[in-house]
Amino acid sequence: MSSWELPDLRDGNIWAISDSDGVNYPWYGNTTETHTIVGPTKREVRFTVSMNDNFYPSVTWAVPTSKSNIAHLTSITRDQSFTTWLVACNHGTGEIIVLQTVKWRMKLHIAVDPRRALGQRAKLMEPINQERPLILSKNELISPNVLLKPNANDAQVLMWRPTSGNPEVVIPPKN
Repeated sequence: MSSWELPDLRDGNIWAISDSDGVNYPWYGNTTETHTIVGPTKREVRFTVSMNDNFYPSVTWAVPTSKSNIAHLTSITRDQSFTTWLVACNHGTGEIIVLQTVKWRMKLHIAVDPRRALGQRAKLMEPINQERPLILSKNELISPNVLLKPNANDAQVLMWRPTSGNPEVVIPPKN
C-alpha cells in the first residue's frame, strides 16, 4: 500500500493542518477567497467571497519503490475531513474573528483492474454521493497550528507499506 500521509496528523501531534496554497499562507487563496475593506466605513459594505477546491491527487500505477513500471494498482481509497473558516482579519491589530465555520468530508473508493483496457480499468464504488458541507451554528476556534507553517502539501510524505517488511518513505516532506 502506498499513501500520502501527514505524520503529525497521523501520530496525533496536531489535530489540523492548513490546506492553503502555500503562497497566501495561511489563507487559501487571494482571488475570490479574500476581500479587503478599508475602514472605518460610513455605510454598510457587502461583498461575496467564494472558495473552489479542486484537488489533484497523484496515484502511481506501479509499486513506488520498484524500478518496474508494471501496474499493480487495485484500489484508491480517500477519506478526508476539512474545516473551513470564514474570518475577518484586522490587518492593523492582527485580530482574527471567526464569522462562520464549515465542515465537510470527502470519501472516495475506486476499484481498479490494471489488466483491463484504458477507460475501463476504474470503477467508482460506494459512496457514490458525497455528504453535503455542514455550516455550524456555533463557530469553532481556529487551531493555532493551522496559522503556522508548514501547509499540508509541504508536510506530506509518500509512504510505501509493503505486506511484509518495514514501511519506507518514498518522498520525504518538503518542510
